[in-house]
Amino acid sequence: MHKRPLSATIAIYAVLVVGAIIMTVPFLWMLSTSLKVPGEIFTFPPKWVPDPIVFENFPRAWNALPFDLAYINSLKIAVFVTVGTLLTCSMAGYAFAKISFTGSRIIFILILATMMIPNQVTLVPVYMIFSELNWIDTHWPLMIPPVLGNAFGVFLLRQFIAGIPNELEDAAEIDGCNRLQVYFKIILPNAKPALAALAIFTFMGTWNNFLGPLIYLHSEHLFTIPLLISSFQGLYTTDWTLLMAASTISLIPVIGVYLMAQKYFVEGITLSGLKG
Repeated sequence: MHKRPLSATIAIYAVLVVGAIIMTVPFLWMLSTSLKVPGEIFTFPPKWVPDPIVFENFPRAWNALPFDLAYINSLKIAVFVTVGTLLTCSMAGYAFAKISFTGSRIIFILILATMMIPNQVTLVPVYMIFSELNWIDTHWPLMIPPVLGNAFGVFLLRQFIAGIPNELEDAAEIDGCNRLQVYFKIILPNAKPALAALAIFTFMGTWNNFLGPLIYLHSEHLFTIPLLISSFQGLYTTDWTLLMAASTISLIPVIGVYLMAQKYFVEGITLSGLKG
């Protein structure tokens, strides 16, 4: 096995450290700003440690807008989309990976091809369809299409399920299991890493979705967290302390989901062939 030179290893780690710092700075600035008084936000050189530390920004941000209602709306949509996506994508992935049927390869390629189409291209016709269905100003446009059309999830789970030994499936069928029982008793338990990775991606993407709610939602009681947070930005002034405090509060569920699923996350990405 070819051994990498020490200089190359040091260079790679240096690039990774610099990249990690660059990606961490915006998060640290958000956290620092959420604890400052307004006069300290844009001082130069910037003060990373607030003095004084203002914890009151968090309850002020929470009470300034109907955050509790937006939290419930975002949780409802994100949980529904995540659970539904795992179910539909695992079924489709199992079919493409383990079941032979006419045209499976062509259908799979067509599904992958949909990943090349930007969402912005289909915004107008999709909006007209939802308007005909009377779904505008409801949560349905944000919940149903992602569950039924996640090409990335189908690809991820198809790649992972293809690596599950056929002998496990054969043994289950010899014991009398049908396709559905094989799916629930063999495929799903062995696909936990890929399911965990897809759950993290789906929950984060749905929780942080801003464009969809901006287009389809008009009533404030239906707003999600990203849409509600944008209300802190005024036409002439913006209260950055409250905006950053609200942004920090909004990250709590995403961090919680990642911590719960991180045990399987790396394994799911690696075994499904998505690693770099």
